[in-house]
Amino acid sequence: MTALRGFTLLALATALLIGGAGPLGAQQEGQQQGQQEVQPEVLPESRSVERPGRTGLPLPRFVSLASGEINLRAGPGRQYPIEVVYRRQSMPVEVIDEFENWRRIRDWEGTVGWVHGSLLSGRRTLRVLGEELVALRRAPREDAPLVAQVEPGVIGELERCDGGWCQATLGGFEGWLRRQDFYGTLPKESLN
Repeated sequence: MTALRGFTLLALATALLIGGAGPLGAQQEGQQQGQQEVQPEVLPESRSVERPGRTGLPLPRFVSLASGEINLRAGPGRQYPIEVVYRRQSMPVEVIDEFENWRRIRDWEGTVGWVHGSLLSGRRTLRVLGEELVALRRAPREDAPLVAQVEPGVIGELERCDGGWCQATLGGFEGWLRRQDFYGTLPKESLN
């Protein structure tokens, strides 16, 4: 009886993978019939304690996109469907998990999915948030002289962070931004 149950489970698993009767098969079949597309997973912003990932690097951590076109997938492998295509090189993303050569990332909007690790760079970048211009200041103080006003969505290089301020280069201008005005660092992360 145990051998028969094992065969039944194996047959069921094979049918799900090959026949598409599982969730991924249903999604692909539904998309072919013009039904509503499944939206990518969105998780709340991470505030968890750092822990080492399978690579030994801390999780969560920030990295940037190394290419101008990157596919965000539903799972850690090329066999999983593409949910989002990023077309913005250097955009900061948060690595929240690792599986072999794949990294589970979260973008500035909270969208979560998997990308191959070779498509990520350790270079630290930021993305300006909000709907209004953000002040880039000469020093890490509210009363410091203004260097430039930066539009939301601009991506820049992160140099270092000190408390609630981070030094950055955006469009050739160097100065300090309040940490709350951009995406690209953990809340109390120190960069030197």
